[in-house]
Amino acid sequence: MTTPAAQPPMRTSNEATEEQLAVARRQGQAYGGALRAMAEEDGAQSQLAGDYLVTFVNEEAEGMYELSGGQLLWREAAPDANVHLEVAVADAADGRFIPGLDVRITVSRNGQPVATAGLPFLWHPFLYHYGGNASVPGPGPYDVTVRIAPPQFMRHDPVNGKRYATPVEVRFDQVMFANGRKTSPDAQPRGADAPTIGGDGAGPRDWADTAAASRTSDDAGARAPHDAAGVPSIGRW
Repeated sequence: MTTPAAQPPMRTSNEATEEQLAVARRQGQAYGGALRAMAEEDGAQSQLAGDYLVTFVNEEAEGMYELSGGQLLWREAAPDANVHLEVAVADAADGRFIPGLDVRITVSRNGQPVATAGLPFLWHPFLYHYGGNASVPGPGPYDVTVRIAPPQFMRHDPVNGKRYATPVEVRFDQVMFANGRKTSPDAQPRGADAPTIGGDGAGPRDWADTAAASRTSDDAGARAPHDAAGVPSIGRW
């Protein structure tokens, strides 16, 4: 069940004049234009939930650069990946993209999860989003659940900073998936394939676990997804 929409504050304060709030709205309008373009291109769906505007879209699995050992390495979409899952989260009042969130996704078919994971932030030349490649059994339809935890970052402003305080859940039902894999043979230098969510017959799998396993043991990034006890984050609720 999708969390009911709220209306985060957008008022003048000792931190924000009306002119400054107008600047924020213009930033949000620019990001909203990118969301609309994505909807026209790939059929993105959006819903208001809590203090957020949450957008989900899927496209063919694709590779990405990752900084590893001081250099950018291209990580091609793995052979088993057949979809790229994207979640864009914007503020419901000003429309700006919200970074630094803990975003989780579960893809289900006939009531059974086929892929679940925490989605990292991904830089994109067109649309900032959280995302990752997955392996799913065909085009669907699938039910997609997105969960967003209250972020830990500080909030400026005694009036407008009172936002993002409760968990949010958003459901997108009966979504058809684009099944395919986009390759980039000219991207160099190359590293290991990008991690894939699900698809190995062992049930749902977390992005952070797979990313850690795919790195070498001397890579500091391989240790980042683990908790204080040395256990990899499983990225589930």
